[in-house]
Amino acid sequence: METKAGFFYTHLGPVVGTSIAAILTLAIYSFLYKDNYVYRLAEYIFIGVSNGYLLAVNHHNSLIPNFWDPLTKDHKYWLIIPGILGLMMLGRLSSKYAWTSRWPIAFSVGMGAGLGITATIMSDIYPQLQETMLPIMGVGFGQGICNLTIVVGVLTSLFYFFFSTEHKGIAKNISYAGICFLMITFGGSFGYTVMARISLLIGRMNFLLEEWLHLSLS
Repeated sequence: METKAGFFYTHLGPVVGTSIAAILTLAIYSFLYKDNYVYRLAEYIFIGVSNGYLLAVNHHNSLIPNFWDPLTKDHKYWLIIPGILGLMMLGRLSSKYAWTSRWPIAFSVGMGAGLGITATIMSDIYPQLQETMLPIMGVGFGQGICNLTIVVGVLTSLFYFFFSTEHKGIAKNISYAGICFLMITFGGSFGYTVMARISLLIGRMNFLLEEWLHLSLS
């Protein structure tokens, strides 16, 4: 015989969960009208639930396997040092001991900057240089035009930021061409961002109409 708890989780649980998600979605979209308390409540709930979820995920997927288990089972006692630095981070919760968090923050920022420089060079600068050094001859007319456009766009865009000489005459024309390439790039990036947001909106609308109201859109 099915218990009351089992009946709730099997039949009423999905309905209640979907209704709560739909109400919170509408509360978030109420910001399109104006800032209001309903939107702020939904925002605070989202932030609180997200932080709680991330805290649990970091505890199980990072703290336990990367710190606690190696320290207690593998006897890697050198992990006590990063553990102390992590505890010093909690000094931000107290105005009296907030200064203790400066050391681990400085260490994290310095290490992140060092690793970030290498990652940026390998992921952004080096591929950009590699993609700029493209052959123009011997690759076909269409591909040659594409490669030439990329090379010209990169060079003129870089010249736009060259301020050691006054942009007049031929230099002004080259700088103007760089502005055109930059505007095209920014427009493409903005259009891609808008399309991504529209995709999220379509997903939410499908959720509200099909999963919550059970209205078929086909």
